[in-house]
Amino acid sequence: MSTLVETRRVSLRDLRVRYSPTEPYVLDGVDLDLLAGETVALLGASGSGKSTLMKALTGFAPITSGEAQMAGYDLTRLRPKQLREVRSQIGQIFQQYNLIGRLSVLTNVLTGTLYNAGPVNVLGTFSAADRRRALELLDRVGIVHKADEQARTLSGGQQQRVAIARALMQSPRVILADEPVASLDPRMSHTVLSLLQSIAKDEGIPVLVSLHVLPLALAHSDRIVGLRHGSIVVQGNTSDLDADALAPVYDVHGDEEM
Repeated sequence: MSTLVETRRVSLRDLRVRYSPTEPYVLDGVDLDLLAGETVALLGASGSGKSTLMKALTGFAPITSGEAQMAGYDLTRLRPKQLREVRSQIGQIFQQYNLIGRLSVLTNVLTGTLYNAGPVNVLGTFSAADRRRALELLDRVGIVHKADEQARTLSGGQQQRVAIARALMQSPRVILADEPVASLDPRMSHTVLSLLQSIAKDEGIPVLVSLHVLPLALAHSDRIVGLRHGSIVVQGNTSDLDADALAPVYDVHGDEEM
């Protein structure tokens, strides 16, 4: 495997996370690989540990034990500077988009360059090269015609596509999408997830997407990982799975998602 492919992956072995020594593990013995170019759907009921897994990969949840490699970094031994570097290489997409509504669509996308470019000047300008790339990415996600409009004027699906373009401005090695279609209607959910899967394949970026709708996971992923009470209970190629195979994932007695 080439060095580039090797750094564009996540490898977890026997990962355990808990927030204090007196509490139970939120993640308990998780093994997971994310390979370049694939989309992995993360399924689980509320309280299964999906959000904690995303947080562990970005340093917002403590890794209690186990091995965790991301983009060439050992996540269990990160110094503060290294943690900032790791986060700069992870494209994050959220349920609520996290755009700055009063700024233009183009400027929101350009904010994805801030880690590498340093602070923008008081006029908020960016380089011509960055502006060209941002417009190219807006074209890639299908809304370049909205570049000069305020982000808050866009529909939910359009805002999520802006968020995807912003994540791509980072030139990420991994994309983490935490319930990115929970606020969208079914048609736009398919559009956004299809876009994410095509980006994974075209750019060679592994995408981990947390979902709660089983048909969406079956339609827009290469592999599915099912969590229950912090442990993986189902894992396999999407083409080999169906609703019956994924039944062990769901637990009606789950607690609130952590």
